[in-house]
Amino acid sequence: MTPQPNPEAGAAVKAADRAHVFHSWSAQELIDPLAVAGAEGSYFWDYDGRRYLDFTSGLVYTNIGYQHPKVVAAIQEQAATLSTFAPAFAIEARSEAARLIAERTPGDLDKIFFTNGGADAVEHAVRMARLHTGRAKVLSAYRSYHGGTQQAINLTGDPRRWASDSAAAGVVHFWAPYLYRSRFYAETEEQECARALEHLETTIAFEGPATVAAIILETIPGTAGIMVPPPGYLAGVREICDKYGIVFVLDEVMAGFGRTGEWFAADLFDVVPDLMTFAKGVNSGYVPLGGVAISGAIAETFGKRAYPGGLTYSGHPLACAAAVATINVMAEEGVVENAGHLGASVVGPALRELAERHPSVGEVRGVGMFWALDLVKNKETREPLVPYNAAGEANAAMLAFGAAAKKHGIWPFINMNRTHVVPPCNVSEAELKEGFAALDAALSVADEYTE
Repeated sequence: MTPQPNPEAGAAVKAADRAHVFHSWSAQELIDPLAVAGAEGSYFWDYDGRRYLDFTSGLVYTNIGYQHPKVVAAIQEQAATLSTFAPAFAIEARSEAARLIAERTPGDLDKIFFTNGGADAVEHAVRMARLHTGRAKVLSAYRSYHGGTQQAINLTGDPRRWASDSAAAGVVHFWAPYLYRSRFYAETEEQECARALEHLETTIAFEGPATVAAIILETIPGTAGIMVPPPGYLAGVREICDKYGIVFVLDEVMAGFGRTGEWFAADLFDVVPDLMTFAKGVNSGYVPLGGVAISGAIAETFGKRAYPGGLTYSGHPLACAAAVATINVMAEEGVVENAGHLGASVVGPALRELAERHPSVGEVRGVGMFWALDLVKNKETREPLVPYNAAGEANAAMLAFGAAAKKHGIWPFINMNRTHVVPPCNVSEAELKEGFAALDAALSVADEYTE
């Protein structure tokens, strides 16, 4: 579709937004939201007719791109047939969505509890773990994000937690592996894995194993920097959980449904959690949907004991119809395989080539359509391009980089000193090459801030 400029309409949209919309994670008077006129495939455009290649996939959820006709048609058909119904009933869209998800989850995660998104999926997974074990504490990693609701934000391990951290949510944080900025003075992946596991088990020992209900980890941390865990780490966490009777929760909200070139990132590591949260890519965000995939043992806990939790819109028909269509599209069109193939043959090599040429790129890491560039002031010292949680003038380098990326036609996903490359999983090779040319130009601006 060719965007048609309509700046008057854009001005009206912007005016209404600024007058009435309260935006998340923002100082309301300091933001200038782009007025979006439309989107299709891997692109969106504004009311001036300027088109952007979306290197953010919305918020890492449009895994099949915008406006896929089969998903749009499924939503329309469901709306005409049964637009909504209470969660206590069995309806076709809900049952079929649960079946298709359970077919793809690892191990015996065959029961699906639907939520409205990822944060409340995490809330319910933690509640299930605590009720199943009769314990209170939950361990989660620094450099993580699990959502914006009360329990989920306390589990989060980045600065977004600080303002809401009550220090009374039963959460204990620990260091997960991240060799590039190792907290364990490791020099190899093997050392990082072994020392991170030792640190985790020591943390459990000092907290009291009998007090720990669950360990929750993003299978591959997303907004924290797409840090693929070293071989053996997740399997080691699984062993520690089994040793102490702790529930192992994997958060696949961002990494799931094809993002890593597998249906779930857990498949990359041959590990099966007790609970797994999902959202985002399950229906490409066309209608809000999330959920918890539940193992047989935990499901049995609530076989004759009521689970004390639910949501009015759990398994909403429109959202589930979108999930059914999305999963079927991904299977029919080889979207998961495409993400894996392009990640290995195009994205990885292209980003590593950029890293060789740009002094601002300290490390490239990722898999499938899930990549990050760690930007630095100095490659030798690995000093970040901007300080941790930088704002204002201290964040000038990243602001300049982001502005340059938009100027050259890509919409970047930037967090602290990192830029992520997370386009739709069905992006084409030609679109990727266009995006890398724009990224190359933007990195030249970041280079100006290096030493």
